[in-house]
Amino acid sequence: MDVNGAVAAGFEPVREAFVRNFEVLGDRGAAVTVYRDGRRVVDLWGGSRDVDGGAPWERDTAQIVRSATKGVAAAVLLLLVQRGELDPDAPVGAYWPEYKAAGKERTVVRDLLAHRAGVPVLDRPLTPAEAADPELGAAAVAAQTPVWEPGTDHGYHAQTYSWLTGELVRRVTGRTIGAWIAEEIAGPVGAQLWLGLPAEQAARVGRVGQVETPAQAGALRTRPKRAVADAYADPASLTRRAFAAITPMPDENDPAYRAAALPASNGIATADGLARFYASLIGGVDGGTRLFTPETVELARGERSAGADRVLVVQTRFGLGYMLHGAASPLLSPTSFGHPGRGGALGFADPESGIAFGYVTNGFRSSVTADPRAQALVRAVRTAIVG
Repeated sequence: MDVNGAVAAGFEPVREAFVRNFEVLGDRGAAVTVYRDGRRVVDLWGGSRDVDGGAPWERDTAQIVRSATKGVAAAVLLLLVQRGELDPDAPVGAYWPEYKAAGKERTVVRDLLAHRAGVPVLDRPLTPAEAADPELGAAAVAAQTPVWEPGTDHGYHAQTYSWLTGELVRRVTGRTIGAWIAEEIAGPVGAQLWLGLPAEQAARVGRVGQVETPAQAGALRTRPKRAVADAYADPASLTRRAFAAITPMPDENDPAYRAAALPASNGIATADGLARFYASLIGGVDGGTRLFTPETVELARGERSAGADRVLVVQTRFGLGYMLHGAASPLLSPTSFGHPGRGGALGFADPESGIAFGYVTNGFRSSVTADPRAQALVRAVRTAIVG
């Protein structure tokens, strides 16, 4: 397998793991980037740009990163808190009056970020075209009756996170969340990531698709617990209903879908863009902009939800907008915070070691929070820094 790019001395295990992902774990096309203390120490890419094609992956190839987008969206809200424009303890209805409907008047901003809002499902799912309309999506979630009392429990808001965060940002700033990310995050830190893909960037984005796990990889994976499998199979479960808040599932290769701005699911990034974003949260990148103050880092990684997740049916941990290191989503260490994308992508920062990590792929798997390819790379990073 021809792998392009470079690793700094000591990070050779990451190259070895990346090659093995193609040879054993069935990657078709992928890239991984790692920063340490704001300096790029891993920058690798290989395979084909399209999951079903032969054109080579280039250094600036970008892919849809699914729920890894949630970590970028969370940064918008936390930066608004950092700037004093948003109070995490204020009722959502103070900024978005329509949200007070159907028993949600006591929901606070922290609840949205920590997946405690109680609205992971929509009684009437939206079509892909409806979901792309931010006003329609916001109206649907504002009218939704919670399935548990907000603030009392947690469950992954797989799709509704889009309209919860997007509308709150619009009400506070007057800008769309995609524009805010472009102007206040991606631009200042030089990160190649987009929410609402501009037409001029479309040619660099590869085709994605579902890929079968090879037998060799299957032998290395832990089989899901029966309760998890049953939840995904049951159309009436919160699990199925949460992921089906948009029905049918959008075509992720459709230019119209990529041009929409769904903060829960359709951000597009290069591996370097994802890693550079996380590096900028915990320090200056190449001597440049740092986005989060130390106090905001603590908001991001301070545990707000933990235990049995009512949607994912596993033990999950969340800070404000970020998944935290744990059995369901292993990151680098207990200080790490970040977000996976279902079936592939992963981005996170680890303040203790100064590591920021980004992995993107064009081949999605059935895993939700702990893709074996991303996990192999994380373990290799850990080996590199521990020695």
